[in-house]
Amino acid sequence: MPDTSTPDSTGLPGIPAYEPTERTVPSRARQRASYDHETVHSILDAAYLCHLGFIRDGAPVVLPTLFGRVGERLYVHGSTGSRPMRATGAADPGLAVCLTVTHVDGLVLARSAFHHSMNYRSVVVHGTARTVTDPEERRLALDAIVDQVVPGRSQDSRPADAKELAATAVIRLDLDEVSAKIRTGGPNDDPEDLSLPYWAGVVPLTHGYAAPEPSGDLDPAVQVPDYLTAL
Repeated sequence: MPDTSTPDSTGLPGIPAYEPTERTVPSRARQRASYDHETVHSILDAAYLCHLGFIRDGAPVVLPTLFGRVGERLYVHGSTGSRPMRATGAADPGLAVCLTVTHVDGLVLARSAFHHSMNYRSVVVHGTARTVTDPEERRLALDAIVDQVVPGRSQDSRPADAKELAATAVIRLDLDEVSAKIRTGGPNDDPEDLSLPYWAGVVPLTHGYAAPEPSGDLDPAVQVPDYLTAL
């Protein structure tokens, strides 16, 4: 049996890969799937927007929302009055969810319309989301969500007070049933199409930040922090 251990995102060896399941093995292009921690963590850590899917009143619902990763857990926050937040705390065992993260790295233009594609990196997580009730874990989770968007920001802003914490719900999703999928490279044209007079190749997509724009009521003495300059 092949060795499935791999370094995680901290570089520590001996961490077993995520175990593939029926839900995490793709039906197409299985060679693009990955289950090692380093790959999954790197894709998650390069994002801050996820899509959270669940069943509400018998119908599927998908919500875009911010998230944060702490080790082998993902945290999502929202209003205490929102449906998914209420559902996770309504009863054991919580709320069955599917959480996804996707980066689009390039548009793949083939000679045939059929073989057009995208280069991408994605992660899909299946599991049960549960409400976080421990006060210290809640603060840790909220800091992680803020830092997922802008690393270092949680230490450079006022933390939530008691009233704000009471209005904020946090749910936790463990990274147990998870997979990554990645596509790279150029188009996969059929041999008989290679001589067609159509441009083929990849249009790379990049993610960038413009110069920070200060709030109109910001004290001029407050300078742009180093962590924003680093972006």
